[in-house]
Amino acid sequence: MSDLDTTPFSKQCEILGELWLEYRDDEEFQDFFEYNDLGVPIAYAIDQKIVQPTPQAERFIGESFRILLAGLEVEDTGFDSLEDLLEIK
Repeated sequence: MSDLDTTPFSKQCEILGELWLEYRDDEEFQDFFEYNDLGVPIAYAIDQKIVQPTPQAERFIGESFRILLAGLEVEDTGFDSLEDLLEIK
């Protein structure tokens, strides 16, 4: 997690995991999921407590989350859920 992130790591995992479950077949997110083919599934696995986070996993997830925000053209103001994030868009 970088100093610029205000959304906690656990929420980043929750948001990316939910996005993957709900939108992985949505054409609007196809490029995002193809590029973030590691960060997003790892976020889901960490959120579901399937695996434990490592520093490298945290970097992948942080990058994926920042790319998601950039793609949606929103700043990280500290999101609590995927719904909060998508409401801004």
